[in-house]
Amino acid sequence: MSYKTIVVHLDTSQRAHPRLEIALRLANQFGAHLVGAFAVFSPDPRSLYVMAGTAEYYRTHEEMRAERSAALERLFHAELRRAGVSGEWLAIEEPASLAIPRAGRCADLIVAGQDNPGDPESYVGDFFPENLVLSSGRPVLLAPYAGNERTTGSRVLVAWDGSREATRAVHDALPFMQAASSTTVLTVNGTDDGEGSRIPGADIAAVIARHGVRVELADIETGPGGSVGEVLLSQVADSGADLLVMGAYGHARWRELVMGGATRTILRSMTVPVLMSH
Repeated sequence: MSYKTIVVHLDTSQRAHPRLEIALRLANQFGAHLVGAFAVFSPDPRSLYVMAGTAEYYRTHEEMRAERSAALERLFHAELRRAGVSGEWLAIEEPASLAIPRAGRCADLIVAGQDNPGDPESYVGDFFPENLVLSSGRPVLLAPYAGNERTTGSRVLVAWDGSREATRAVHDALPFMQAASSTTVLTVNGTDDGEGSRIPGADIAAVIARHGVRVELADIETGPGGSVGEVLLSQVADSGADLLVMGAYGHARWRELVMGGATRTILRSMTVPVLMSH
């Protein structure tokens, strides 16, 4: 198993270029075809006519975005040539929250970005990362907006709780783990098998090891009321991991998107790239 088609979401935000660099490194590493899917948030201009001056603002903003898009497309093709990677540019007019999951379904891996509250251009739709993970059916590698990592996946930390989502994430991340220098399977608040002899996560670690991966095990107790998400962030920092692998928990309820506690914490506060599967 490997990643042979990678889709990277690109927009006019400050982190679009660093996100492209991550995708290019991965495409080069895995010999993958890279699709640069450009999609941004575009409000209906008709809704702006009711406010004085907003129509002109919309036209000016669209011109700025068009210039940034053209520059990013030129950069994309230049970087493909420099890296010796095959790829294609895909400019999408429809909303990113619909277009990127659809484009990603024909890929082995999707690379996207964490929401950045400090950059309005990073907004492409409500709960975009969450919807992408839950609706694409593919593993999503989310790059943090504050990250400066020069490597992704050389030191892997796997969050394991035995769930369906975690199982999907483990198998989706096997190409990373096979290439990594270290992989640690971490359980939080785990229980043993009743005889005090089995470390939680040992069974999945054995499955991973049969793929030629050197695996270590860790088990941590948070104590009453402890946050699993905060423990994961702490372990990422303490272990020097440059990739966190985890299942994403969530569902749509009426007009609200309900995410699991650890998933919310990581999506809000990630410090390294996170591979999520649902």
